[in-house]
Amino acid sequence: MFCIRKMRREDAADVAELERKIFTDAWSERTILETLEQKQTMILLAYEDKRLIGYLILYYVLEDGEIARIAVDDAYRRQGVASKMLWELECLCEDNGVNKLLLDVRESNVGACRFYEKQGFVRDGVRRNYYSDPVEDGILMSCEFGK
Repeated sequence: MFCIRKMRREDAADVAELERKIFTDAWSERTILETLEQKQTMILLAYEDKRLIGYLILYYVLEDGEIARIAVDDAYRRQGVASKMLWELECLCEDNGVNKLLLDVRESNVGACRFYEKQGFVRDGVRRNYYSDPVEDGILMSCEFGK
């Protein structure tokens, strides 16, 4: 069974390692620490025993939050990890006055688009050539709650 908790400074190396496994544009450990230190940032981690299996990074201003990263280790996908992180995030957002989440997803990532739609996100538009390595359009999605 996995648990969700807020990130601490000592978790940065684990997050950076999982980041490198999943993303072609991986953030460094230093960038992750700098992000953690920002005032209006929430970072949630999913652990099974002592192994990091997922994380979610959110920036927020007033009532809007932008999910900058959401990642789950390949071996733990389709087991409810991302859903539970989003649920925990929604609870924290409501406590902080955030009632709308935004995110971008690669157009080719059909599985992620379907997942977000199942979580209540809707497609708001397309950002042309938003991603690099490889260059690809991004689908802008949003979800409102707590109103």
